[in-house]
Amino acid sequence: MADSVGFIGLGIMGAPMVRNLLAAGFEVTVWNRTRAKSEEAATHGASIGESPADVAARSDVTITCVTATDDVEAMLVGADGAPPPVIEGVRSGSVVIDMSTISPEATRQFGVQLAERGVQLLDAPISGGEQGAIGGTLSIMVGGEAEPLDRVRPILEAMGAQITHCGPSGSGQTVKLCNQIAVCINNFAMAEALLFCEASGVDPSTMLEAISAGAAGSWQISNLGPKVVARDFAPGFKVGLQQKDLRLALEAADQLRLPLTGTSMVHQLLAAVERASGPDVGTQALVNALEAMSGIEVGGGSPS
Repeated sequence: MADSVGFIGLGIMGAPMVRNLLAAGFEVTVWNRTRAKSEEAATHGASIGESPADVAARSDVTITCVTATDDVEAMLVGADGAPPPVIEGVRSGSVVIDMSTISPEATRQFGVQLAERGVQLLDAPISGGEQGAIGGTLSIMVGGEAEPLDRVRPILEAMGAQITHCGPSGSGQTVKLCNQIAVCINNFAMAEALLFCEASGVDPSTMLEAISAGAAGSWQISNLGPKVVARDFAPGFKVGLQQKDLRLALEAADQLRLPLTGTSMVHQLLAAVERASGPDVGTQALVNALEAMSGIEVGGGSPS
C-alpha cells in the first residue's frame, strides 16, 4: 500500500478529504493556490509542498481536486502563469488521481501525456457533497485501469464509502455527468412538487414527509426539500458548480448528437437563478426560478 499521498486543491471538498487521509494514517503533502488553506491543513499534520510539481515529487500517489477542466490542465500538465505542474515532478511508476469533475475527453488526453512519463492516471470524480467529504462517505466513480485502482483503493476508502470502477479512462467522468443529469432533474421534480403543494394549500413539510419513504423518495426530497421550506438557500453544492457540470454534460451530449431536453431546461432555469442570486447560492434555489414564474413562494404563499 502506498502511504505517501499528495493532495492539490483544498476547497470545500478537498480540505475534509485531506483530514480523513491523515486520520487513516497516510503521510500527506498538500498544495493550494491560497497558502492559508495549506497552512490550515498543516495544523492537522499535513506537510506543505511548494508547487504541484514538488507535491508530486514527494508522493507515491498524487490527487487533484480542483474546479474545472482548465484548472486540472494547469495543475497536471501546465498552463501560462501556473506554478510548475505535476508532470514536471511526478515519478515514473506513480499514480495520479483526478477527483475533479471535468471533460471526459480532456481526461483521456491528460492520461496520454502522463503515460509518456510512465505515470497512470485515474479519473475519480466524487458525489456526496460537503457532508460526504467530512464523513468519508463519498461515492467515487473511477475510470482507468484496474491495476492502479487496486493499488490506491485503501487511499480512496479513507475518503469514500462507495468506490465503483466504471471502465477505461474517462469513464469515471462520464458516470459523474450521468450523476449530475439525474441530480438536476430530481431537483427540478422536487421544486415542482413543492410549488404545486403550496399552491394547493397543503403544508409542504407534510408532503415531503409523506412522499419521502415511497417511490418518489430521493436525496433531494429528503435533504433539499426541507431547506426550501425553511427558505435556507445556503450551499451544500453551489449553483455555479452545478452549471459547470451541466455544461460539460451538454457539451459531451452534443458530441454524441444526443438531445438532453430535461438537462437543457434545468440548465436554463439555473441560469436565471445564477443571474438573480449569483453563483454561490445552493442548488435548491432552483425553486426560485419556478416561484418567479408562478408568483407562488414555497412556505410563504404569494410573495409580496
